[in-house]
Amino acid sequence: MKKYSYIIIDDDADSISKTQTIAEGFSELLFLASAVNYQDGLNLVLEYKPSLVFLEIDPKKSSSNLSLLFINELHRFLNVLPWIVVLTSKKDAAFEAIKYGVFDYILKPLVTAELLKTILKLNRLPEEAKSGDFKKEIPLVVTSDAQVRQIVEKPLIICIKSYGDHRYINADDISYFQADNNSTDIYLNSGEMITAFKTLKHFEHVLSYPFVRIHNSYIINRNYIARIHNGNSICYIKNSSKKIPFSKTYKSNVDLIISDFSEGNYLEV
Repeated sequence: MKKYSYIIIDDDADSISKTQTIAEGFSELLFLASAVNYQDGLNLVLEYKPSLVFLEIDPKKSSSNLSLLFINELHRFLNVLPWIVVLTSKKDAAFEAIKYGVFDYILKPLVTAELLKTILKLNRLPEEAKSGDFKKEIPLVVTSDAQVRQIVEKPLIICIKSYGDHRYINADDISYFQADNNSTDIYLNSGEMITAFKTLKHFEHVLSYPFVRIHNSYIINRNYIARIHNGNSICYIKNSSKKIPFSKTYKSNVDLIISDFSEGNYLEV
């Protein structure tokens, strides 16, 4: 399992404690240190070279000097930056954060489900982007807020190409993927199946949450899970008789899905 070391930079000690407590629930995350101001945070990043930095950009104390400009300072000293995850209660800076190339933007108070999504996105990065402690720098060029909104809000369309035929699928309509040797069968919520001549591993790398790999042969859309039976190691699909197995290798992903459900508008009886 890939491990991600992290540092928290936040001028609120209580917030640091809460973030660390939730992060400790994920075996992938390894806490290194925390800082409450710009300079100490910079020193920690340069010293420890973490995989992740959780950064507050709207501090309670202006003297802490925490903001998105912290990322610019990292560029002065590093050729390759850690993955920056903005963790703040400031809702109106998301588009600005994207311009700075942050990996993720999470609103406080942090909940397990949101951190789960960040980890799943990290796990789906190509291996060459995860080699070493620092990420490969991927420039993001954005010229207007309208373009940023388009990047954030436009639904994902998957084009399946075969011998000149272009088939367009809304990713939200996909229930699950099933490996078939060097191709992958894509099952839609309508019951239709479409074959793509790409491996399941390819889809694992290019797709992010809510698509979660739970077996060597299956990637499932979390939004179409109707039931999870841990005793039988099976997931049930909504409006379908299909039973999808999950394996010990990916059991942690299933546990994170269960945790995700419980963080929503949830009632357990």
